[in-house]
Amino acid sequence: MVSVLPGASVSDLFLAGIIPGILAKFTNKVVLLFVINLFLLAVGMVMDTTPAILILTPILMPIVTAAGVSPVHFGIIMVVNLAIGFVTPPIGVNLFVAPSLVEIPIMNIAKQAMPMIIYFLIALLVITFVPALSLALL
Repeated sequence: MVSVLPGASVSDLFLAGIIPGILAKFTNKVVLLFVINLFLLAVGMVMDTTPAILILTPILMPIVTAAGVSPVHFGIIMVVNLAIGFVTPPIGVNLFVAPSLVEIPIMNIAKQAMPMIIYFLIALLVITFVPALSLALL
């Protein structure tokens, strides 16, 4: 035991304790994916996409693969979640770019974007819970 610990990284030790706890709390794969979707949407609203992927993938990938989710399917879920968060208020970075291009107040653009965000969320649910759509070409 002593010889293994110096070679283990802090993240490995952290995840070794966290993954079984998360999987014990969320025994249903659907509930786990729904909670991860909510988490990724919240992260996407306040953080840029690339750093979010780089930080969260090593943490979430072992959890979802242990739950039986394909890594490719989870990658698609993660990118779609973060893309939706990227255009969603309060911090949606793309919402700040649009007013400068068309000279329309950001609140008007946000109001007009809400129906599309609802469609994005419906598409996200379909992508998440119908994996055959995402994995059809594999």
